Amino acid sequence: MPEEKRRAIWAIYVWCRRTDELVDGPLAELTTPETLERWEKQLESVFSGHPLDDLDVALVDTLERFAIDIQPFRDMIAGQRMDLYRSRYETFEELRLYCYRVAGTVGLMSTAVMGVDTTPHTAPWDRHLESLIDPVGEAIDLGIANQLTNILRDVGEDARRGRIYIPLEDLARFDYTEQDLFNNVVDDRWRKLMRFQIQRARKFYTSAEKGIRALSEDARWPVWSALILYSRILDVIERNQYDVFNRRAYVPSLTKMFCLPTAWLRAKVL
Repeated sequence: MPEEKRRAIWAIYVWCRRTDELVDGPLAELTTPETLERWEKQLESVFSGHPLDDLDVALVDTLERFAIDIQPFRDMIAGQRMDLYRSRYETFEELRLYCYRVAGTVGLMSTAVMGVDTTPHTAPWDRHLESLIDPVGEAIDLGIANQLTNILRDVGEDARRGRIYIPLEDLARFDYTEQDLFNNVVDDRWRKLMRFQIQRARKFYTSAEKGIRALSEDARWPVWSALILYSRILDVIERNQYDVFNRRAYVPSLTKMFCLPTAWLRAKVL
């Protein structure tokens, strides 16, 4: 990926990280709705070309070079607001909105930087790409897939904080209770529930794959790499027999190394 795009993606990542830290960092207990209101005001200042600190400068530079809309940034802040007053989600549709706001928005921000492939596709097997000139939905789906993966990996950690992100309707579907979750119960009910959640996350990854081919050629390898590496966390959860309470799912370094050539091939061939 060209240096200009790498620097822009870094600036976006830094802003997203700072935003996440407000509700999930070491000083999260001090964050109030007013804190997020001030953060949104600072965002508006950045989009007006007036940085308030050194880290803002990088984002201002990015906004001058790429046409990025402010709405995904606002939506991410709205997602952090949800974490201030919600610790449960009744339905998947409610959770999906949360996942869009805290992660799907990253796909929108990044796609504006990465750009899309405008090369005419005349081969019969490539003609469907004409409908993916702006793969917005697929970019959002990748963010949602990543967030669903985070949720499944961090079930135990979130439970210790009194949070349950798995939809309550899904717990009920498999006759698994909140108390079971807080007691770290791993039985057939839990394994069936987790298989269901993993299957759902993989559907979002599959949808996201369709959009990568529409990105600019110089952006495909890093996106394929991120998708493959993150989706491997689901494989690890399965190998750990769905015990996310006592065994943290992570992808070993050697596996990561082997994933990179696969991602490169997909970027060139698919």
